[in-house]
Amino acid sequence: MFSREHILSAFSAAAPIMLGYVAIGLPCGILSNTIGLNPLQVFLLCLLLYSGAGQFMICNMFLAGSSIPSIAASVSLVNTRQMLYAASFAPTCEHAPRWLAALFAATVTDESYGVNTQRFAEGNWSVDRALMVNVFSQSSWTISNVIGCVVGAAVAIPVNIAAFAMTAIFICLLVTQKFTSANIVAMAVAALGVYVCKACGLSGPAILIGAVAGVVCAMAFSLTLGKGGKTSGAAARGAKTSGDCGAGGDVR
Repeated sequence: MFSREHILSAFSAAAPIMLGYVAIGLPCGILSNTIGLNPLQVFLLCLLLYSGAGQFMICNMFLAGSSIPSIAASVSLVNTRQMLYAASFAPTCEHAPRWLAALFAATVTDESYGVNTQRFAEGNWSVDRALMVNVFSQSSWTISNVIGCVVGAAVAIPVNIAAFAMTAIFICLLVTQKFTSANIVAMAVAALGVYVCKACGLSGPAILIGAVAGVVCAMAFSLTLGKGGKTSGAAARGAKTSGDCGAGGDVR
């Protein structure tokens, strides 16, 4: 456990994530400085929260004048997926020490989840190496944010440009999604929900309401589509059976 070989293999697996976190960590740190956070506060935020989307949301919603409860609820909603990520690794961590499994589960992100899932599927991967992938990734994210905060304090950057960093990140996430029918429904309803809320003067909870509406409508659409598919399949099988019987009658 934590041997030199394990450390090197974990670093090799985490390297692409670390490079990606530099690219988005710097603007996140700059944006954090824009709302008045100092490097120490940014460091603690990265250490204790460690949520790229969540940290961008905190800064952007703060600049938009959202209330603290609205920010907390929105970030919590976005981060609920992390619980599912961690839970999916439960069988893998069954024989690992509890402290090791707890640290691993607490540091899982979208990117490290993908890398570790693939490595576990390939075999010859362990929980300690998976944890080190998470730690290397978090270290890169934290250092990049702190450097961005320092740069933001030294160089005056317009608030509008810094605030657009979150929008740009979510545009990148959007265009890389698989455009299934359910995803399109979620995107359309979420965008419409945010627009309607802002038009009605509900700027604070607009993102939260839009996100919840998008997810609920997408789930309802998927369930409806699934039932329709089962009904169509049953009808097709019934038609095939009737056709077979009819063909058999003709033969006789």
